[in-house]
Amino acid sequence: MAHYPTHLPNYEGMMLPTLQALQALGGSGTTTEIFEKVVELLELSDEVLEITHLSTSQSEVDYRLAWSRTYLKKVGLIDNSGSKRGVWSLTSTDLDLSKFDPREVMKTVREADKSKPRKQQSVSPSPSVDAIEEQGDTLKWHQQLHQVLMAMPPAAFERLAQRLLRESGFIQVEVTGKSGDGGIDGKGIARVAGLLSFHVLFQCKRYQGAISPSQIRDFRGAMQGRTDKGLFITTGTFTREAVKEATRDGAPPIDLIDGEQLVQRLKELGLGVRIEMHESVEVDMEWFGKI
Repeated sequence: MAHYPTHLPNYEGMMLPTLQALQALGGSGTTTEIFEKVVELLELSDEVLEITHLSTSQSEVDYRLAWSRTYLKKVGLIDNSGSKRGVWSLTSTDLDLSKFDPREVMKTVREADKSKPRKQQSVSPSPSVDAIEEQGDTLKWHQQLHQVLMAMPPAAFERLAQRLLRESGFIQVEVTGKSGDGGIDGKGIARVAGLLSFHVLFQCKRYQGAISPSQIRDFRGAMQGRTDKGLFITTGTFTREAVKEATRDGAPPIDLIDGEQLVQRLKELGLGVRIEMHESVEVDMEWFGKI
């Protein structure tokens, strides 16, 4: 069983900040925007943000925020079903958060879940973080894929990054990694809408922890004079300071792909991840009653 600092809020404690974040963002936001705003509202330290969930690449904060969104969606306070880009939105613009009680959300979801047949129950009747950790197909495939990535030889991981970029629309992607190259693992040309293109140098690092701003600066130094755009791919995470360094004013920008984004992208592209759809058929009794 994992043990976390007492100042790391559980998913119930992140419900109100999630709603506050969406209000501050104008009523809607991506998961990344919500994450960043919640971190700001709760003043979470880098130490907390660097905690990963079990042996996956997903941060514990991300994991708990995902469950917060799940519960808030189940009671109809937020929704993402109409978005193809993973944008979450408040279902009401006049929500009074001064009256919000996460315990009522928990109670409503538990009672609704108890009324379902056992095979349809999706949330534990008394869900704690520890109980949640024991369930979930999402966790299983994330964890399995992360373990596979961490076990790959460096050269194989570089080839995977090469394939990932090719499948994402890059052309002339080459793996060039060699000692003394300042951490540059490869290069490619990104095409935008079939009209524009720009050269990109990339670094891919199998890493369990968080990438620091000094590592971002080292990578940018290696890019100097060779390109104006960089891409840093890791199985780990990035500290807040590393993210700031990557987009620092006056410096060549570096795009970041962390472990969570990496496994999601591999899933979207079907690279080493197979998705099986299960058909669900229900008889519409009301329809037959109208005949």
